[in-house]
Amino acid sequence: MSFMKLKVISTLLTVINFINNNNKSGQWWQTLHRTMLRGVLGKTFRLVGYTIQYGCIAHCAFEYIGGVVMCSGPSMEPTIQNSDIVFAENLSRHFYGIQRGDIVIAKSPSDPKSNICKRVIGLEGDKILTNSSSDFFKSHSYVPMGHVWLEGDNLQNSTDSRYYGPIPYGLIRGRIFFKIWPLSDFGFLRGSPNGHRFSDD
Repeated sequence: MSFMKLKVISTLLTVINFINNNNKSGQWWQTLHRTMLRGVLGKTFRLVGYTIQYGCIAHCAFEYIGGVVMCSGPSMEPTIQNSDIVFAENLSRHFYGIQRGDIVIAKSPSDPKSNICKRVIGLEGDKILTNSSSDFFKSHSYVPMGHVWLEGDNLQNSTDSRYYGPIPYGLIRGRIFFKIWPLSDFGFLRGSPNGHRFSDD
């Protein structure tokens, strides 16, 4: 065999060996790349799964059990001051356990994007005094089925059912019964200062 033939064969073997080595190296890199991609995707999907799972648990807890709420505005003074932090429970709403005298959080009938904090003055079928008890001519209204009559404790500075009428029970989001902050008022909420406005027989 001539030297020239040996040189060609040697060169071919070198090229074949180079191609084989590159193929093996490429396969190793692709395998590593796929393994890393699977690991990242697996962790991402697990994180998304946990997020959805715990998000659903938190949503159910806030929707059906209750949560911490910061109140704003002067309408419930002196019972609840501006920026007081309270605990609202939602079980009473779901089981139709809202009673006359309870303080509730409800969707505003004039602005569904905002909530209101008021006291339940009358339930369905109750006869409500719609003006001041000191007025000579008294006017009354009956709360229709499936509705409640809400008023703020601060009657002089409260937009409530005296202005927009009784609201549907379905707008109630929860019942406030415990004050968390300030610590000086920590505990159960006091009764209404306007008890005379409850169902007027």
